[in-house]
Parts: sequence; structure tokens; C-alpha cells
Amino acid sequence: MADDFGSRAFGSLGWRTGMLSKLRLDGPLVVGLALIALYGQIVLYSASGESLRRVLDGSARILLGGIAMIVVAQIKPSLLRRSAPWLFTFGIMLLIIVDAIGYVGKGAQRWLDLGFVRFQPSEIMKLAVPMMAAWYLHERRLPPGVITTAGVLGIVLLPAGLTILQPDLGTGLLIIIGGGLVLILAGLQVRIMLLAAVLAGAGAWVGWEFLHDYQRNRVLMFLNPELDPLGAGYHSIQSAIAIGSGGVFGRGWLHGSQGQLDFLPERSTDFIYAVVGEEFGMVGAVILLLLYLFVLGRALYLALQTQNTFARLLSGSIALTFIVYVFINMGMVSGLMPVVGVPLPLFSYGGTSAVTLLTGFGILMSLYSHRKLVA
Repeated sequence: MADDFGSRAFGSLGWRTGMLSKLRLDGPLVVGLALIALYGQIVLYSASGESLRRVLDGSARILLGGIAMIVVAQIKPSLLRRSAPWLFTFGIMLLIIVDAIGYVGKGAQRWLDLGFVRFQPSEIMKLAVPMMAAWYLHERRLPPGVITTAGVLGIVLLPAGLTILQPDLGTGLLIIIGGGLVLILAGLQVRIMLLAAVLAGAGAWVGWEFLHDYQRNRVLMFLNPELDPLGAGYHSIQSAIAIGSGGVFGRGWLHGSQGQLDFLPERSTDFIYAVVGEEFGMVGAVILLLLYLFVLGRALYLALQTQNTFARLLSGSIALTFIVYVFINMGMVSGLMPVVGVPLPLFSYGGTSAVTLLTGFGILMSLYSHRKLVA
């Protein structure tokens, strides 16, 4: 009887593995992403004030992203490469439209409202920019020289600039990071990276004068939140209190004082990691970090198995950009970085971001599963 049960269990596992293989999905990566999303929905229920509707909305958006991941995983890498310039051009056109007549919400003009759906075209560029940069470098000599590097910078800075004008500094910086990682993975020379760092520092010094007041306050509050504890520094202070009060094991699910009593702002979106720290403590926060690191490790493993320049650069950028999002959000919530409005991947409540991330992993699985095996 035990043998029959074991046979059925292994047979069921084999069937599921076979289904994932037919769909060109990587089992370990899918499991890691699913565990993060499930953990996120549990925390979201508490962070949203026990709102089942918000959890169902979040689950529906993750499901939509999962469908997009499955669909994209079926696309051949050659088609992905050929479509990169078209997707990039389409995204640029949408950004121009948004800057001209986009929907204004929360003081920023970032959305296109189509009546039945509202979305941020800048999310498209998180994928379109690395794809375009990898396409541009695919047939060129590597490591890239000065002229090739300048071409990639043009690809990266145009959509990033249009996004920052909305204003959306956080997403603009993420677009730059995604494209910059493609350059670094292509073997960008150290001297060029040092020159870029110097130019970036000079640009930040000049750009300070053009920042909005709330953006300047975020930097100043990062340096000293006590300058305005009830205003611009309120987010950082309440987040630190929430994480600190959780201790090692946390206060328990649904029992966090900062979150449940509305002291912690944006607790279901950008600052949801503070709810994890308060209710599940250091143990819960470490478990979440380990899940993210597992997904990163598996994604990098898949990226290393790809066989041409376009696939290696694009898949590596997708994997590394994912973990950059994680550390920016965790650093922001923990007070180690300025508040920039970057959600925690597959954890924070939000629609477009989750769909974009899972679509990116679909691209990664496509690049891996369509590789030609060489004996």
C-alpha cells in the first residue's frame, strides 16, 4: 500500500514536471516565484486591513502576469530579437503620448487611461530597453568600445528621460539600471565605467536644481528623517519603528500595531516589507530574502545556459534587475536608501509591475528552453 502511494506521488510529480516542460517553463523557478507571490498575498491581507477584495485583486493581477509568462515563454528567441526595435519604438511613442496627454494621478502624469484599463507605459520600457540594448550589441564586437557604448547609452537615456519628466524618478532610474546591466554584462571596460560614474555624479549635482521639492525632501529625509518627523520623514520613521518592534519572531499575523492602526503609510504597496518585519520578525524577513535569492540563483543558472549574445545579455539583465528591485525596496524601507517608490517584486499590491516582472521571466524561460542542446 505504501509502495502504491509512493508510486502515485512520484507519478503525479512527474506529470506536473512534464506539463511544465511542455509549456517551456522551468519548474524550480516557477515554484520560487509562486512561493513569493503566495507569501505576499498572506501579508497583503493583513497590510490592507483584512481586505479580501484587495487580495483577490492582487491575485488576479498575478494570475494575469502568469498567463503572460506562459504565452511569452512559447515565443522563439529569434522572434523576440526581431521584435525588440518595434517594441522599443512603440514604447517611446506611448511615453511621448503620456507626457503630452496622460492621466494625472498622485501629482504625476504617468498613466494612459483607455477607459477599461489604466497602465503605465514606462513599465513596458523596463523590458523594451534591455531587449533593445541586447539587440544592438548582438552583432557587434564585444567588449563594447566608446562608440558602441554611446549607442547603448542613447537607447537607455531617451526613455529614461521621458519617464523622469512625468515625473517618475524611481522608474526612470530602474530603466537606466536595466540597460546599464546589459552593458556591464557585455564586458564594459572599467575605465569607461569610472568615466560614467564621474559623469553621473556631475549630472546628479546639476540635476539637483531641477528636482521637485518632494524629491529633494526624500534625499534630505534619508540623511536625517528627524528634520521633519510628521511630514517628509514620517514614512521612514514609522517604517523603522515597525521593523524594530517585530524583533526576532514578530508580533504575529494581523497583530502589528503600526500596520493595523494605520501609523504606517503605503503599507500595502511600497512599504509592505515593514509589515513583514513587524508581524513575522527577523525570521519572516530572512525567509523572504532567501526566497528572492533562490529565484535569483535559478534565473542566473538559466541565463548561463543560453548560447548567443542576445540571449545571454538579455537573460542576465532580467535576473539581475529583479534582485536590484528587491534590494532597493528593502533598503528604502529599512532606511538605508532614499524613498524612491519602487515596489517589492511580486509582493507589493500593484498590477502593471507584477505583469511586467512575470513577462520578463517568461522571456528568460523562452531563451533557456529554446536553446540548442549540444552533445
